[in-house]
Order: sequence, then C-alpha cells, then structure tokens
Amino acid sequence: MIATLHGKVQMRLEDGLVVNVGGVGFRVRVPMGTLAALGAVGSDVQLFTHLRVREDELSLYGFSAQEDLRLFETLLTVSGIGPRMALGLLSNIPTDTLRMAIAQGNVDMLTSIPGIGKKTAQRLVLELKGKVDVGGLQVGELTPADADVMNALVNLGYSAAEAARATQSIPPGAGTIEERIRTALQYLGGG
Repeated sequence: MIATLHGKVQMRLEDGLVVNVGGVGFRVRVPMGTLAALGAVGSDVQLFTHLRVREDELSLYGFSAQEDLRLFETLLTVSGIGPRMALGLLSNIPTDTLRMAIAQGNVDMLTSIPGIGKKTAQRLVLELKGKVDVGGLQVGELTPADADVMNALVNLGYSAAEAARATQSIPPGAGTIEERIRTALQYLGGG
C-alpha cells in the first residue's frame, strides 16, 4: 500500500518521526539507528515503509534502506515476533550483526538484546537460518570459542562482517580466548 515516503521531517518522536508529505503528516516508527541518522526537523527524508493493518490500528514502520525493510519483514514471519519486537531487534543491534547471528545460530548474541529470551532466540535461528542474506560471507557453525571472539569484536564496535572475517583468520588451536581475540585484533589492525 505505502511503499515509500519522501518528504520533510516535521517532528522527531521518541520512537519515530512525523514525515510531512504534501501537507499530510505520517507518523512513522523507525529503528533507533535510522532515527539517529536522519536529519533535523525540516530536512528531506526518504523511507522504505511497511504498513501494518490491524482491526483497530494502522501503523507505519520506516527504514532508510531496502535491506533493513526486507529484514524487518523477514523477522515478522517468525511466530511470536510482532512489529514492535522486530523493530526492537533492529534498534538494538546493527542489521549485519543480526543477520550474522541468525545465520551462525549465535543464540548468545541474540539473547544479549533486551526483550529476547533464549526460546525466542532459538526460534529466530530455527525459522530463519538459511533465509537471511549475509552479504556473500561464508557462514558456518561457530565453535563456542569463535562465538566468544565474534561477540567480543562486535562489542568493541566492529561490524559482524569484520568480526566474522577476523574470526575465520584465526588458525585452529590458537590458544585461549584472549589469544584468539588478540590474533583477530591484529588481523583487523593489518598487522
């Protein structure tokens, strides 16, 4: 129904914004990362949108990239995941990190997101593994040590893709978790 919105930011809200399109203000819920990246009131904005129609409510969810919209809609296919929880997932973890966690079955990383318990994380992995695009990275099952290294790198601010490449560069039997993290950081630092 409403695939995109192009207009001016009329008002910034706690969980979204109002976009003025031709004199009509659309209230759009957006992930926190999108909200932070958007300009100030009065600036132009273009959002890819998902319209949720319920008996008593129409809700519009907006994303700055089509890939984020596709991931949001994919999350909605999981039983027990509604639009607010899907938006919460996208607000609390970078999309590439979320894709990688699902593809690798990293339940620990998913449960670190507020509002996501172990059963929900397991359901996400079970229902979406193989359905989530990870941008051409080869993804395999993580050993517990690899998962710890990836989690540490993501917590240090690296993207999931960077963390995955660095983790894959660690030679087998590299030692303790600390040594594995040090090796991965050296890989990321180029030395």
